[in-house]
Amino acid sequence: MKKTILLMCIAFQCVFAQNDVVNQVLVLNEGRYDYETGEITTPVTIGSYDPITTDYSVVDTIDGARFASDILIDGDYLYVAADTQLLKYDLNTYELLATQAVSGVRNLAIFDGKIFASRGDYDSQTYLPILFNSYLQIFNTSDLSFYMELDTITGPKWSTQNMVINDNNLFVAINNGFEWGNEKSLIGVIDLSTLNYQEEIDLGADGTNPDNMMIDDDYIYTVNNKNWSGASFSKIDLSTLTASTINVSNMSTGCGTSCLRGDKINFQISMDSVLLEWDPITFTSEGNALGVNQNFYELAHDEVNDLLYTSSTDYVSYGKVHIYDADNNLVSEFDCGVSPGTIVFDVRSTTSIHDYEMGQNTDNMLFDIFGRKLITLDSQPKGIYIDSGKKVFRQ
Repeated sequence: MKKTILLMCIAFQCVFAQNDVVNQVLVLNEGRYDYETGEITTPVTIGSYDPITTDYSVVDTIDGARFASDILIDGDYLYVAADTQLLKYDLNTYELLATQAVSGVRNLAIFDGKIFASRGDYDSQTYLPILFNSYLQIFNTSDLSFYMELDTITGPKWSTQNMVINDNNLFVAINNGFEWGNEKSLIGVIDLSTLNYQEEIDLGADGTNPDNMMIDDDYIYTVNNKNWSGASFSKIDLSTLTASTINVSNMSTGCGTSCLRGDKINFQISMDSVLLEWDPITFTSEGNALGVNQNFYELAHDEVNDLLYTSSTDYVSYGKVHIYDADNNLVSEFDCGVSPGTIVFDVRSTTSIHDYEMGQNTDNMLFDIFGRKLITLDSQPKGIYIDSGKKVFRQ
């Protein structure tokens, strides 16, 4: 048998290759909460979009949440931050596996079996910030049980927001964004091997209220809303942990309307309808218009297919996702829930056999498990086959 397989591989010059595909796109719809009446008029929902069939469906409704702020995929599981709840789901069945009460939970990050939750909130009656003993809590991913927290003595002293991980460090944005007029411009650094709070990076006077954080190989970028009357970008050198900041607008960028798309940042100014692109290398004070004119609520980049997913909403009655190709042409769109605020991609790897004999194009060829080329899948009996593209079986 080993000899047969060897001869087959020599004859076909075949190799096993992995292809990343987007299995589904998950949308966290924030719903609507009436702060005057204290009524949830539209609940928070999680939706799943199939990019192949273009079908969209609601997979869960989160009762009792005034809003939701983050959704994160890790392996076969899905984690959601919704107001006062941290939730864990099976990524394939959407079964709710565990919940944990976390007041003011904002954003999530996962490392080595631990889930980090940033925190911050305000009292809707007084519009004053709610003070917590800890603005960064840590839970076990297995069952969401409490692991530890960094209190305001040993960790961040003010409300926190977005987080990114690089090597063995967690970087967390400290913005104090719920205390109007007292916004902060700090990035906290946590050593993930010891869970000790190492230091804080100061983004400077123009870098207050960091909201979104993005990371590439050498730098972290933050989009800062300042005091909500302007916007700036900061660039943190990961080799020196030093920051430089530049103003880009006299209006804020709002929440969510920025993402790293390739080596540039796409962003939009709050209440504007022009999609802009900013180059971190040239570090200019302005963005270039991309020819897309619509007011967006969320931006997210599908790196596998080089597609830009954007959302729009009236915050009351509808939500919609628009999909643009690399040339910023609208290629598809679908209806979803009210205020679609976070979009994440369920990326999976498929294994396929590729035939390189005579430089042949095998994109549409089908092989059985022994490497024999088949003409069409429909003409074959039921069984397991390997497609040189993405489909892997016929039942």
